[in-house]
Amino acid sequence: MIQLIRGFKDILPGEVELWQEVEKTARSLFEDFGFREVRLPIMERTALFTRSIGENTDIVEKEMYTFPDRKGEMITLRPEATASVVRSYIQHKLYAVDPVQKSYTIGPMFRRERPQKGRYRQFYQINAEVFGIESPLIDAQIIFMLVTLFTRLSVTGLTANINSLGCPKCRPAYKEKLIEFLDGLSESLCSACNKRSSKNPLRVLDCKVPTCAESVKDAPSILDYLCPDCKDHFETVQDLLNKMGVEYIINKRLVRGLDYYTRTSFEIQTTALGAQNAVAGGGRYDGLINILGGPEIPGIGFAIGFDRLIDILSQNMEPRIRQPEVFIAALGDDCQKVAFEWTNALCAEGIKTEMDFSGKSLKALMKRANRLGARHVLIFGESEMKEGVAALRNMATKKQILVSLNDIVRNIIKNII
Repeated sequence: MIQLIRGFKDILPGEVELWQEVEKTARSLFEDFGFREVRLPIMERTALFTRSIGENTDIVEKEMYTFPDRKGEMITLRPEATASVVRSYIQHKLYAVDPVQKSYTIGPMFRRERPQKGRYRQFYQINAEVFGIESPLIDAQIIFMLVTLFTRLSVTGLTANINSLGCPKCRPAYKEKLIEFLDGLSESLCSACNKRSSKNPLRVLDCKVPTCAESVKDAPSILDYLCPDCKDHFETVQDLLNKMGVEYIINKRLVRGLDYYTRTSFEIQTTALGAQNAVAGGGRYDGLINILGGPEIPGIGFAIGFDRLIDILSQNMEPRIRQPEVFIAALGDDCQKVAFEWTNALCAEGIKTEMDFSGKSLKALMKRANRLGARHVLIFGESEMKEGVAALRNMATKKQILVSLNDIVRNIIKNII
């Protein structure tokens, strides 16, 4: 028997309805805030991610699914969505139509990580991106929008963590100071952090290895090195969040795992899984569009870990499975053929209708109707055909009425609505 590839999963009926509910809620909210959906390919040229994410990141060095196509060009299954959204924005010159663009996308990403609970090699994200707005007002707005989404989904124990990563003007001085601090910690850092400490020192602050986290607890804070513009930007974001009633903490250890982030970074954490876990994160990336060949246009965005969000919601939220409105219990071949036409006609009218094709007894058909959760059962056999009526039973009240076979689809609809 051929089975799933390790680190991948099926999303089955009974679970997929919850995914659909989250997507529906996210789409509705995002579009209220002026975002429009974009659908992008799952494969891109490898250079898109090495240039945007950074060659010295774990994603590029260890985790990407990269391979040559038949012509030898290196292509990659997308490990994240922002670079693809930026590529599309530049390629289609959307900035020429209007530099300000708000878009969202929902779909799978791919990273060859060690599979574990809540982490898959094909995982799903909900992403939102804003291009063309430098003002800190948009930083505060998308954090507010993100918190509002989780509130609508009844996710509890939320905490917004925020930080500033500075800009190309002020970050170099901080990185120099951080490298100097990390130089004396080589024996207490893990091998990955020792490698990062000179090439990508900010990532050391984000390491989850306990000895590393303990070692860097007294590391210098980038907030002490912000230039006046970055400091003013970050203070404005805080002031706006306060005015909107968004609870947050300033987490000076919060960095994003990708090289392109600048200024505001944020993460939404929840205790719903028993420990403080990030369910979404994002930040500002003002130089990324230019790095990928576009004009100097600022950007900001976030990604929601869809799989982890589903794990949280499945604890308390039952999927809204749409049950059949009508189950037609047709007895005998001739009745089945007639009922088959009615079933299709009712479905075409927007009435979810099921029937059984196996020729079972009425008792067995009623059991199946109960198993499906049908609200009404239409009983139709040879005697009903002769009399020109069918019995329509309300499964909740057990009341049963006779409906004429003449224009029966309309008669059913009239009696079930």
